[in-house]
Amino acid sequence: MPTKIFSAWDWLRTYRRKDLKGDLSAGLIVAVMLVPQGMAYAMLAGLPPVVGLYASTFPLILYALFGSSRQLAVGPVAIMSLLVFAGVSPLAQPGSEKYVSLVLLLSLMVGAIQLCMGMIRGGWIVNFLSHAVISGFTSAAAVIILLSQLPHLLGMKVAPSGHSALHLLNDILRGIGGVHPITLGVGLGSILVLLIFKRKWPKFPAPMVVVGLGTLAVFFFGLEHTGVRIVRHVPQGLPSFSWPAWDLASLQNLFPTALALLFVGFMESISIAEWVAAKEKYKIDSNQELIGLGLANVTASFFSAYPVTGGFSRTAVNYQAGAKTGLASLITAAIILLTLLFFTSFFYYLPHTVLAAIVAVAVVGLIDIKGARHLLNLKKIDGWTMILTFTATLVFGSEKGIMIGVVFSLLVFIWRSSHPHTAELGYLKSDNVFRNIKRFPKARRYPEALILRVDASLYFANMAFLEDFLRQRIVEKLEIKWIIMDLSGVNDIDAVAADTLSDMMENYHERGIQFLFAGMKGPVRDLVSKAGWQEKYGKNIEYLSLQHALKDIGLM
Repeated sequence: MPTKIFSAWDWLRTYRRKDLKGDLSAGLIVAVMLVPQGMAYAMLAGLPPVVGLYASTFPLILYALFGSSRQLAVGPVAIMSLLVFAGVSPLAQPGSEKYVSLVLLLSLMVGAIQLCMGMIRGGWIVNFLSHAVISGFTSAAAVIILLSQLPHLLGMKVAPSGHSALHLLNDILRGIGGVHPITLGVGLGSILVLLIFKRKWPKFPAPMVVVGLGTLAVFFFGLEHTGVRIVRHVPQGLPSFSWPAWDLASLQNLFPTALALLFVGFMESISIAEWVAAKEKYKIDSNQELIGLGLANVTASFFSAYPVTGGFSRTAVNYQAGAKTGLASLITAAIILLTLLFFTSFFYYLPHTVLAAIVAVAVVGLIDIKGARHLLNLKKIDGWTMILTFTATLVFGSEKGIMIGVVFSLLVFIWRSSHPHTAELGYLKSDNVFRNIKRFPKARRYPEALILRVDASLYFANMAFLEDFLRQRIVEKLEIKWIIMDLSGVNDIDAVAADTLSDMMENYHERGIQFLFAGMKGPVRDLVSKAGWQEKYGKNIEYLSLQHALKDIGLM
């Protein structure tokens, strides 16, 4: 699919009046949901709550105009917030001017990399992040987020000693004596209300309900005087334009975090975008998504916001509420801009514990126990990849955890490709087909011929496995005169594999064993022809099928 710069033109020029009602409804509902969520996620990222509102304005507008999804709800999300905190807090005190400056630079870095990848059509790179890795990381991140919110829910004053689950748990245990009962009561009450709404009325913007109730409770009962911590002053007005300050050392220190945000954020965004697009029967362009998200994050860096991406829960709400086009996101951004202009004073008495409750309820559904069971039952190595990523993220923190998961999944991929499925075949006369003798033990075997089928492309890393496989089979069948290889499952072959096969053919020829090849595909035939096989082996590499090869040597 060709990438377009201004993708909103597709839905703007064909906009239908009947879609306006759904877009208006969805835009309003998501805005009501996003205001408290954005503030809560900013707090999770170690930023002032108003930064979450800033991240819910201009970045949304840019994505709506340049992204390829019509329903994706872009903005602050829990995992990105956690990664921001984990990556930047070792470099500066959370909430400080330097911390905010580094976060803005991080937004610029993430956006610039995304934008460049989209322009050069590099969306395929994210395919190296397997579902098992993402699922394991997401589940562990949800646990870490829950632990990070416990001090706010409990009303404890805790100085964080680290960002792994072990550090957070240790901090909580050290400060457990400082639990504030009223704060805990407000937090638990908020969680209860959120869970009731989630169960009974899942489409209703419950976060705004607990924000209203919590704010009123503090205002009328003076709970801030008892020790309940509140948001207090939220700056009024629109974020001003500024260029993030940067230096080479900061770029180097933030680069690993930027990559983690890039991959994790894009995978979260693209997965939910494709899910909605499949239901609405249109296509998502991964490169266009990178452009849309890249422009959103670059814009975030210019307007005092932190990295954003498409969120699971808000996108589901947006879609269920009737969103048909990007106009819904434009309406959401407009409402939040109005909130910044006129209504920030309403959040003065908002308790931190309520924001923590919103985050906790939002992320608990990300813990994917069912997914782990499914992967373990389906393919154990994929299940263990998920478990390893989950464990590594809990123990070592977000960035190291996902890197360990990615490296392990790549090692699994390399191991699989270096050990291709190779089957010894026998003949089923009743069906006139050749099948794996392990699955069809009654298939006819030929004492003088070893028939093999390789179900993978051949390259330098898997030729040793093929040589060992052949050696074992020949030791078991000393009377073999022919090795017939079915290459119908081989789509490609590299030069090293071709030379290795040629050497094997020469070595076995000295022992009185000849190679025949059947079902060789065009690209493979082209390469071996360049290697001189046609002159060396003639018709031995030209058989159209195994039947032709066996008939030619008198075995069928």
